Amino acid sequence: MLSLSDIQAARTRIHDGIVVTPCKRSAALSDLVRGEVFLKLENLQPTGSFKDRGALNKMRLLDEAQRAAGVIAASAGNHAQAVAHTAQRLGIRATIVMPETAPLTKVRGTQAFGADIVLHGASYAEAFEKASALRDQHGYTFIHAFDDPQIIAGQGTIALELLEQVPDLDVVICPIGGGGLISGIALGVKEIKPQVRFVGVQAARLASMQESILAGKIVSLKSCHTIADGISIATVGLHTYPLVSRYVTDIFTVTEDDIACAIMSLLETEKTLAEGAGAVGVAALYARRIANLEGKKIVVIVSGGNIDMSLLSVVLDRGLETDGRVIHLRVVVPDKPGSIAILAQAVAAHRANILHIHQDRHGGEVALGEIEVGLSLETKGREHAEAIYAAIRQTGFKIKP
Repeated sequence: MLSLSDIQAARTRIHDGIVVTPCKRSAALSDLVRGEVFLKLENLQPTGSFKDRGALNKMRLLDEAQRAAGVIAASAGNHAQAVAHTAQRLGIRATIVMPETAPLTKVRGTQAFGADIVLHGASYAEAFEKASALRDQHGYTFIHAFDDPQIIAGQGTIALELLEQVPDLDVVICPIGGGGLISGIALGVKEIKPQVRFVGVQAARLASMQESILAGKIVSLKSCHTIADGISIATVGLHTYPLVSRYVTDIFTVTEDDIACAIMSLLETEKTLAEGAGAVGVAALYARRIANLEGKKIVVIVSGGNIDMSLLSVVLDRGLETDGRVIHLRVVVPDKPGSIAILAQAVAAHRANILHIHQDRHGGEVALGEIEVGLSLETKGREHAEAIYAAIRQTGFKIKP
């Protein structure tokens, strides 16, 4: 059974190879919850996520025969980069099996560290099966992404840093995928400060740990796509499940829109780039999923920052829409000179910026003598948008649903 001493030993073992990441106070989030919120920025590790810790701890424990044979891992991205980076530093050959759906930035990042890449399957589960087969065929050592005591102990070194950086912390909010990160941190913190509340957050589309805890046993879900690809795990671990059951107080879920807004907010207010999985804890705060935080000292784990740039563009657009700062509407106006000018003046009077405008007089829902005008507007938020809607209605024009 994993213990606090395993985490303490892991810290000694890996201290020279990882970054003691900052635990930065967030004024915006502190004001939001009326407490003290700190962000543990694991996106600042060498490969952009907390996975460096577990990979280094595991691979420094390999014997000479295992090092000579090489290692293999299955990962959607962050663990892949951590294993590849660590193997390169230690002079070990690494083979990484990644789903064909893995973000391009993570595939390129892994290749840059010299690993042999095998793209296979549409999910982590399918990549895992392929990696297991290659392990058996070639005699590689398997470096599991989360379900390994040495991996969990490595991730648990974050706990010791938290207790030094925020010694009087009350609540820790942490992403959950397979459970390796939250298991290690919760064990490390609660064995020293058992009164600390641990909250896990999952993507609503694939909440395998929440479903398992509710069922009282490990259950497997159907794999599906989420922008939180780093925690897109359909089946949690045999080692992680009992640790989460023992140490984690609550598990909440967040939607794709919640996550998009959190990524945008972290960039805008904290100047921090987080990937989907790394932002779910912040998403839970903005979506007000977690109660009883007022007056508490809260640490949110920002677990990684490896996000594909094309996805980031889409996510930011979605975040702006969800926050009401970009709105799309269709307005029916009379088909006569000056109608669109009147519409534009109503928008301009409220200082909204027209990003895109088009007209359609031939659509099936447009009556004779009318035009449907499509608008995309940049606003200051929901209240500003509502004022614009009211101004357009005052002209006598109809806003379509």
